[in-house]
Amino acid sequence: MNDFQSGSSGASWITELTAFLFAAALLVILFFELPSEVFSPESKSFILAIGIIGAWRYSWWFVQAIRSVWYNRRVFPDLRAQADALGAIEKPDALYVLCTSFRIEPEVTFAVYDALIKDAHDYGVPTTIFAAISDRSDIDVIDHVMAENGWPGNIEVSYMFQKGDGKRSAMAEVLRAISRRMPTHRSLLVSMDGDIQIEPGTLPRSLSFFLIDESLGALTTNNKAIVNGGDVTKEWYDLRYAQRHLVMSSMSLSERLLVLTGRYSAFRAELATEPEFIDLVENDHVEHWRFGNFKFLSGDDKSTWYWLLKNRWKMLYIPDVNVSGFEELPDKDRFFKSTIDLMRRWFGNMFRTSGRAIGLGPRTMGFFTWWSLVDQRLSMWTTLIGPTVAILVTLFVRPSFIFAYLLWVLFTRSIASSVLAWQRGRFSLLWVPLLYYNQVGGALLKTYISFRFNRQSWSRQGISAGEPDDPRAARRQRLLGHLMHALYFGGLLTVLIVAVGVMAPPDRTSMAILQDELGLGQSQAEEQQEGDSYWIALALADTPEGGQVRLPAGRVILDASLTEELGKLEKIRAGSMVGNGDKPATVLLVDDAIADRVHDQNDRPLSETKRMVCKAQDHCTLTTEAGPIELIDMEIRLRSAQA
Repeated sequence: MNDFQSGSSGASWITELTAFLFAAALLVILFFELPSEVFSPESKSFILAIGIIGAWRYSWWFVQAIRSVWYNRRVFPDLRAQADALGAIEKPDALYVLCTSFRIEPEVTFAVYDALIKDAHDYGVPTTIFAAISDRSDIDVIDHVMAENGWPGNIEVSYMFQKGDGKRSAMAEVLRAISRRMPTHRSLLVSMDGDIQIEPGTLPRSLSFFLIDESLGALTTNNKAIVNGGDVTKEWYDLRYAQRHLVMSSMSLSERLLVLTGRYSAFRAELATEPEFIDLVENDHVEHWRFGNFKFLSGDDKSTWYWLLKNRWKMLYIPDVNVSGFEELPDKDRFFKSTIDLMRRWFGNMFRTSGRAIGLGPRTMGFFTWWSLVDQRLSMWTTLIGPTVAILVTLFVRPSFIFAYLLWVLFTRSIASSVLAWQRGRFSLLWVPLLYYNQVGGALLKTYISFRFNRQSWSRQGISAGEPDDPRAARRQRLLGHLMHALYFGGLLTVLIVAVGVMAPPDRTSMAILQDELGLGQSQAEEQQEGDSYWIALALADTPEGGQVRLPAGRVILDASLTEELGKLEKIRAGSMVGNGDKPATVLLVDDAIADRVHDQNDRPLSETKRMVCKAQDHCTLTTEAGPIELIDMEIRLRSAQA
């Protein structure tokens, strides 16, 4: 407990100052090293990376932010006034508290139950606390708390030992015990973790909302963290709670949520004791075409949420009531490994439930809630477009682009962090890189999990599940997951490679040359008769504005069909044709019918000179309807003279 209380909930001023100096130095480097041409309007790669996709992603994020502000500033204050007014004269007829603990330090258990029992005593409602514990020493701690508080007459504590197979079986047993007490529609259930400390007034300030809306099925509250860890760990938790607050507030405007957090959520007891509800908590599973039928290990909060969503019960987020979690990474010395392990469990629970929730359709939950679930599936791919394009462009097109991308990351994440800080009430410079880590690292992890969401583990309880018992079947599942993941990501990568110009699809010129080389569509005699005007015309049109068309060494025939082929094109973009300056040289054989269109440096036509030598300084000219084209580094001869 001393480790949790030894520091504040945020980073120290030394860490903040270091982050500020590093950010200032990075900005100076970026501004001085950033070439002006990076922001050229012709930079399609830049527009793709931070324009179209960025506008889409951040417009959706700002929709969530605006809805969050509207809920907190305009909608919720009215709800709070109604709840407080009715809560002052009415109360639930019974309160049941389900608190699950597994190998939690005695000091934390004491603090949790002391806050809970004090608040339940002050609330005055007949309360039964079901303590699902894992160690007999927890009983001594809780009895000591009851004694410290004078054994309140309105509170009863029942103990239940967990089996060590996760929370679900313990929760189901408690719910069955509550059902035997015949709860009414005015009876309420609080489900909370054994490492969550509620603040004074949490129960009356949250449960009163059930009194003003008979169709409210469940609610959850705001969260804070009491962290045992370094500054980065503290800010990582606080940033996640700030992001949660924004999304929860936005979703509550639609009277639905995306999860009912297991840390602290309240339900109507009569709903939570429905046989179908209890069975879903205990035996929730999914039938998948690749994984078969597998049972969920964790994610009970997703199961309870899905049951309420399916049965069209309203849900609510209470932003002005905070519960504090005693948070600690599984391995305090390995930040990235520990956070990835936690996110893997959270995202796995999301994927195991969101698919069937999306299948309920927008009519069941409203379009905004439904689309938010769909967006969870889309965003894991769209988030990866920006960094992937930045890497491709930096490596293969324009190395300086990495400076523009870093500047974009700092700009967008600083704005997003500022919006989060505005609603959270505090800001940290560490939020900027941590937000990028959560987004991009989380997206990579989500794409990985989406093909392997049957694999489950719970670090605190040391249990895992989801894969077949047969090692060969498990290997087959893993191999197929790897192949599907590679196929999907390879498809995205291929599209981006083509889009940014790292690899271009065959153009008309390339196809024409390939056709000539393979002899497709015409005989060799026809090829010799027709010459090369077809592909040369296409090359003149496909080249960038004012660019060059390079002719190969050896003989190239410019036959009489050139005028006709050029007439088929919308525009001729090339400004010159350049031959092979070294030996073997390029020899351009020009048909007699168009010989008057070719002039030497003295403006004499080929029909007169019969032969020309064109250099870079003394270039020749091909006259077309669209304008002159320079001929450089080649010898030009009249074709009839070579017959």
